[in-house]
Amino acid sequence: MNIDAFAGRAQAYTNARPGYPPEAIDYICNLMPQNATIADVGAGTGKFTELIAAHGYETYAVEPSREMREQLVVTLSPFNNAKIINGTAENTTLSSNSIDVVTCAQTLNRVDVDKFATECRRIGKASFLVISLFNYERGNTHSISRYKKSTGSFFQNPIVREFSNSIYFSLERWMQYHHSMEGVPQEADVGYEDYFATQKELFDHNSEDGLLLVDFVTNVTLERGVGAQFKH
Repeated sequence: MNIDAFAGRAQAYTNARPGYPPEAIDYICNLMPQNATIADVGAGTGKFTELIAAHGYETYAVEPSREMREQLVVTLSPFNNAKIINGTAENTTLSSNSIDVVTCAQTLNRVDVDKFATECRRIGKASFLVISLFNYERGNTHSISRYKKSTGSFFQNPIVREFSNSIYFSLERWMQYHHSMEGVPQEADVGYEDYFATQKELFDHNSEDGLLLVDFVTNVTLERGVGAQFKH
């Protein structure tokens, strides 16, 4: 798991990244026992974690980045049932056989999936559930193919559901959304001004009344029981 992938991007991530639609959260909660213990792995700034914690589940937010964990403290401050853990997908530091549901939102394509599968089997109780979520822009074939490559490697017989998650962006949020992306130039980097000038042009061209509608889709992929068995 790349700890430094989002260095300098935590605040922009909090402010601008899309969350997850209520229909997806309701679907996930209906699959879980009422007293489930959740490990949200690669929790980031808590975009997904807070939605699960708000339902009262005992939740462990596992995140290796200090910067992201600092933001997690703010996000999860209302929830006594949520605990922040300094760990990775490959080494969560959680106790063996302690977790009913492992979740990973926007994370699976950034981890060593073989080691993560082993860790899921270690921390998971009998018949544990693994749930992966991913937001992508409808029609963005690069994002879709990259994500399906990860899920295709990790899961053997998953259940897949997709939910509409359209988001309106102001210009400020649109720029912060791009600031939050891994690999996008930061202010001191070569190409920063050109990149964000292009993003402003795109916004100006496609927005209406100061708002740009982006048609996101939330993909939920899950597997029960001995799931996360690797294809070799």
